[in-house]
Formats: sequence, structure tokens, C-alpha cells
Amino acid sequence: MSEVNFSITASDKAERYQQFLDQVKPCIEGETYEVSLLANISAALKEVFGFFWVGFYLVKDNQLILGPFQGSMACSIIKYGRGVCGTAWKENKTQVVADVEQFPGHIACSSLSRSEIVVPIAVGDNVKGVLDIDSDELATFDNTDRLYLEKLVSLIIKTIYS
Repeated sequence: MSEVNFSITASDKAERYQQFLDQVKPCIEGETYEVSLLANISAALKEVFGFFWVGFYLVKDNQLILGPFQGSMACSIIKYGRGVCGTAWKENKTQVVADVEQFPGHIACSSLSRSEIVVPIAVGDNVKGVLDIDSDELATFDNTDRLYLEKLVSLIIKTIYS
């Protein structure tokens, strides 16, 4: 990913995401190093959207291991099916959680996290990891976030897992 200064001017959430995707796509094309790409994506999402915590967990040895992230310290290992991240991995389905305290089995890596979205990074049925984004406000994420973050994950998959 080459250096980029994001110029996001839209006020509408969907338009902001589309501008983000348009600007990040040429920066990640051709990247072959998983950790480098994920680190830069984490930084870009945090910079542009100001999320509380943005990062990736990668499947290693049948558990999710903390990967590149931006934000406060986080849980290092998450078991299959546990918490929001482990559930996204198990179900291979994006999880949008308006209030993490209402999510059965939520893992409180930070007591400041209030809502969360987790998008699995899957090649077919093989989940390679998850994109995890936390907010310090309730009900931050909706279907628009899900749609555009799934598009971002598709770009990541095409770039480093294809």
C-alpha cells in the first residue's frame, strides 16, 4: 500500500464508504504481504472514520489470533464460536451488534466498547480471519456499514488470498 492522503468529502455514510473504497483500492492492489496490507487497512479505517478500535484477528492453530490493529490493547486469542468475533468465524456471517452487553458470550476486551461489527474474511467456507470494528457508542453500525465493509473484505480477499 503506497502512501495516500484520504480526501473524504461526503457527509452521507454510504458515500463516505464509497469514496474510501475508491481511494483504498488502488493502494492495496498488488500487495502480497498479509500483515502489511491489514495493518494499513486498519490505519486507514481508523483515520477516515474515527472508529474506537479497528483490527483483524487471523485464524491460526484453530483459534483467532490478534493481528494488525489500531486502538487500545486487545484480547490476544479468541476461541472458535466465542464472542462476536468467534461467532462471525463459526457462522461465516457478518455480525452487527448494537449493544455488546446484550450479545451472549461477549468478550469484553475493553469496557469502553459499546457496539461492534465483525466481518469474516472467507475464501468459500474457509475463514482466514475477521475484520473487527468497535465503537464506544451504542448502535453505531447498520446495514450500510455491513454492506461496505463486506465490499472492503472482498477487496482484501482478492488481493491476498486469491
